Formats: sequence, structure tokens, C-alpha cells
Amino acid sequence: EPHELGGRLDSVIDALYLMFNEGYAATAGDQLVRDDVAFEAIRLARMLAAHPGAVCPRVWALLALMMLHAARFPARVDSEGTLFLLREQDRSKWDRAAIAEGLHALDLAAAGDTVTALHLEAGIAACHAAAPSWDATDWPQIVELYDELFALTASPVVAVNRAIAVSRIDGPLPGLAALDAIENASALERYPLLPAIQAELWREAGDLD
Repeated sequence: EPHELGGRLDSVIDALYLMFNEGYAATAGDQLVRDDVAFEAIRLARMLAAHPGAVCPRVWALLALMMLHAARFPARVDSEGTLFLLREQDRSKWDRAAIAEGLHALDLAAAGDTVTALHLEAGIAACHAAAPSWDATDWPQIVELYDELFALTASPVVAVNRAIAVSRIDGPLPGLAALDAIENASALERYPLLPAIQAELWREAGDLD
């Protein structure tokens, strides 16, 4: 019923966020990216944004985040299923219409005076979408957004991503120092990307051992 929508909205937003993430980086099956799952999450998010009883800044932030990530799908995986990292992607293949929709949704998300984790994640995605190249990315702005996101979530994974951005500004050794400084690092003991990131930064620093 209409009066129940407000109380259920956060749960729906969380479910669609998780659904999109499963499409973006599948945890099961033989496909690294599940476009069908991600685009179904986008379809449902668009329904929320079109519903007068559900639309709000959080919904626009969710849709912005989805569209800005989905815009990169054409460049993330090749015909053989090889996954390309962000800095390896051919940005000419990015979906400009999806980026435009995402940026418009982010503008609409700015209504009101509440900033959520979705707003900040969408802001980070917008920095990447607006950058003509990996090296031209506005890394200082991304670090600031990660600082705000960490203040909201205290997530050690957010701290890892922030350290990567720091390494793009100051170099690999400051990035490694930022990783070493993460509080609650024990929560990352089984996070497989952490040793991969450390290895990449040590490689960049010239220490192959």
C-alpha cells in the first residue's frame, strides 16, 4: 500500500544495489560479468525513480551509480571473456548515453541536505566516467570522496580503495603506507584483492621480491 512504501524503500534499495553488484562482478557461474542481472537491477531502479511514492535522492543516487558503472560494460570484457581493469579499458567503447543518464541522475540526487554512501560512490564513479584517461583522472577529488565515504561507513575495503587513489597521486610507497595504516585490518585477512594490490604497488616501486 502507498503508506508502506517509505518503510520498505531502504530494503529495496539495498536489494537492488546487491543485485547490480552481482551482475557487475559475478560470484558464481562461468561469466565474470552478468549483464542480464545488472540491467534487470537498472530496470527496477528506473521504476523506483518513476514512482511518485518512491522517488527520492537516494533512489537517484542508486540509479546514477548503476548507470555510471554500466556505461563501462562494453569495455570490461572481450569476446573471449577476458576482464579488463579500469586503466586498461578502451574508453572509446564506453556508453556515452549511459554516462549522460548517470550524471543527470546524480544531479537529481543532490536535492536535499543528506549525503549517503550511494551519493559518494556515485560521485567516485562520475570522476572516472568524466576522465579522458586513467592518468587524467581527478585522483585528489576521489581521495576526498573516499575520505567522506570512510567517515560514513568505516569500511576497511573503502580504506583499501582510498589507498589506491593515494598511490595515483603520491606514488606506490605512500599507497602502501596507507594500506599499512588501515584500522581493523584483520577484517581484510580473507580479502583477496589486498595482497594483489600490495603486489602491484611493490612492482610499481621496483621491488619485485
